Amino acid sequence: MQKAIKFLHSLASCGLIGALLGYVIVLIAAPQDTPAAYADMRQSINGLSNYLLLPSLAVLLVSGLVSMIVQPVFLERRWVWVKALSGLAMFEGTLAVIGAKANHAAEVSIQIAEGKAKSDALDTALAYEWQSLAFIMVLSVANVALGVWRPPLGKRHAERA
Repeated sequence: MQKAIKFLHSLASCGLIGALLGYVIVLIAAPQDTPAAYADMRQSINGLSNYLLLPSLAVLLVSGLVSMIVQPVFLERRWVWVKALSGLAMFEGTLAVIGAKANHAAEVSIQIAEGKAKSDALDTALAYEWQSLAFIMVLSVANVALGVWRPPLGKRHAERA
């Protein structure tokens, strides 16, 4: 059971980071020169989010929590709690990117195409989206690092003796 949970957790981690990298690649490489091309790019990002990013995040969070239940020794480890808290921050950040930033950028692009907004409004929306993506990616990589290296995270001197 423990190995199955660990496998699911690792696989979900790969899916999450892969989806984030795919998101970045689509933002960088997809044609965006016309409103139709931009809408197609947003559909690609929506597909990545719905079919890979969100399911991977859900499996990652659930398998992490289940592993804390299955292996009670984890409840005593500080790195596990840091990982759990950063997992919740990743959840919040991911929903912010998908729910707010990406949708806002899509809405702004429609307003620009209709002449209701200036093109610099999209630049601002995309800047926030990039910042959110960077935040989630840093948290994701930090969580993988915590899981691999499992640092003691500041044990008191009395505990070391």
